Amino acid sequence: MTTETFEFQVEARQLLQLMIHSVYSNKDVFLRELVSNASDALDKLRLEKLRDDSLDADVSDLHIELDVDKEARTLTVRDNGIGMSYDEVGQLIGTIANSGTATFLKELKEAKDAGGAEGLIGQFGVGFYSGFMAADEVTLVTRRAGESQGTRWTSRGEATYTLERVDDAPQGTSVTLHLKPADPENQLHDYTSEWKIREIVKRYSDFITWPIRMVPQPGDGEDAPEPETLNSMKALWARSRDEVSDDEYHELYKHISHDWREPLETIRLQAEGTFEYQALLFVPSHAPHDLFTRDFKRGVQLYVKRVFIMDDCEALLPPYLRFVKGVVDAQDLSLNVSREILQQDRHIRMMQRRLTKKVLSTVKEIRTKDAERYATFWREFGTALKEGLVTDSENRDAILAVSSFATTHSDDEPTTLAQYVERMKDGQDDIWFITGESRQSIENSPHMEAFRDKGIEVLLLTDAVDEVWVDAVGEYEGKKLRSVTKGEIDLDAEDEEKAGEEREKQAEEYAGLLGWMREQLDEDIKEVRLSTRLTVSPACIVSDAHDLTPALENMYRAMGQEVPRTKRILELNPGHALVKGLHQAYGASEDRTELAESAELLHTLAVLAEGGQPKDPARFVRLVADRLERTL
Repeated sequence: MTTETFEFQVEARQLLQLMIHSVYSNKDVFLRELVSNASDALDKLRLEKLRDDSLDADVSDLHIELDVDKEARTLTVRDNGIGMSYDEVGQLIGTIANSGTATFLKELKEAKDAGGAEGLIGQFGVGFYSGFMAADEVTLVTRRAGESQGTRWTSRGEATYTLERVDDAPQGTSVTLHLKPADPENQLHDYTSEWKIREIVKRYSDFITWPIRMVPQPGDGEDAPEPETLNSMKALWARSRDEVSDDEYHELYKHISHDWREPLETIRLQAEGTFEYQALLFVPSHAPHDLFTRDFKRGVQLYVKRVFIMDDCEALLPPYLRFVKGVVDAQDLSLNVSREILQQDRHIRMMQRRLTKKVLSTVKEIRTKDAERYATFWREFGTALKEGLVTDSENRDAILAVSSFATTHSDDEPTTLAQYVERMKDGQDDIWFITGESRQSIENSPHMEAFRDKGIEVLLLTDAVDEVWVDAVGEYEGKKLRSVTKGEIDLDAEDEEKAGEEREKQAEEYAGLLGWMREQLDEDIKEVRLSTRLTVSPACIVSDAHDLTPALENMYRAMGQEVPRTKRILELNPGHALVKGLHQAYGASEDRTELAESAELLHTLAVLAEGGQPKDPARFVRLVADRLERTL
């Protein structure tokens, strides 16, 4: 048969050189690409046979075969699928420059890292050429189903390739790679190694529909062994629920999450219509130790037509659901689309919205039907989920519906906002909360005294994210979320007129002391006023209604943001003996040197009571020691 030699176009030549000179750090993906191409060829033949029953093609045993020859150092990927005609080989293999190679090269050069570059293989139909990462020469032999003559394509990945018609080609396509020597330092493995082939197939192609077979090398004196199927072909997400046992689901979860415990919940989703995909998601039963670290790998595995694409596809679920593990298999995406393209793809955004709603509705169902399992979920992942109250306004109501919080109503049973509203006292217009480092510290806070006295329930919020989401949410069912440590508080709604008159009288009586203390503590506070929230403690520190809390200021500074220091308000309890004594001492003497120290001590004690630190610890200790000495 006549052999014709053709020159690659300039861009195709550039592409080959990039492939050959190891642009990609993970060279194993070449086998994934070739197996994927073979799987596509089998799919196409099955479809063609369904459409045209007269097609002269054998579909009795469709499969992919991997053939290793250690002596010749070749690896052949063979399928008995649709195959290609002579002209199709020239169009599909020989002139790839016509199908986006220029764009591919541009994006390849702009890829920021090896992972980004690797994500471009296959996107522009160049998956076949990834074989040159591992081979010095590639030979393709193919015959289209229904035709009698085949085609051989050969190239060393340089300037030219050859095409030749052949008579003895079997149906389908075989790609033979004449392998380069192994070079472990450059991630070029020995692809004649059977264990390496098994590893790659298991990782990337385990759920492909068609059997991927390999004939193991016989030992000395042994007969040729039977072909071995390397992939499980168990795409559990594509099978109906009654065909799959819980044990099988759990094994898949353990495989993809590397978690030895069983999942808390399994979530199935199948979308049909203009954009088809299946999802099999798992909610773990415990949080990984690095859930809140910057390096935590989030996202689920992405498959396209059962071909593994990437491990941690962040675009499919929002960050606050980063603990969810699983598999999403899309039918209409191109193979190995890059992470950047996934973030911009409208179908991916649709999938993310649907998957997010499905996870949240499942958690709501758990909360309604199984209190024990919900308690486990909230203990392990509640802090992460609350991040969505800040970042995901679209699903904020759904997140609030599955959120629960510690409260003064119960020592151990958390409450939902809906339950809180049901228990609100007559005339109560606000949902009250307090934030802090621990339940014990905030329950004993001076800010809580009036609420405890009047039996008003308060949410006890101890996670860092609580400082942020309460402002982002603002209200629930028309009830404002209000901090017990911010702004002026009036709990005397029953006798408001009488209480107001009494407070005005006290404010007038204490005006001199309050103004003087304001001057003495000018560096630290912007106002001194009488308190309506204290019943036992002499003083407390509060923030203005719209000021940042100290905890929030510290959080922003820890993230590297410059935040101006906010002066706060000192509130005094006019019913406390210490405050009464200060008032009497202020009116009795014009020498207020010691009184100024007492005012400073009172302010520092209020700071300590809310968990803060003295501005000058040594001075504080000295003043306290001096006062103690005088009492002895």
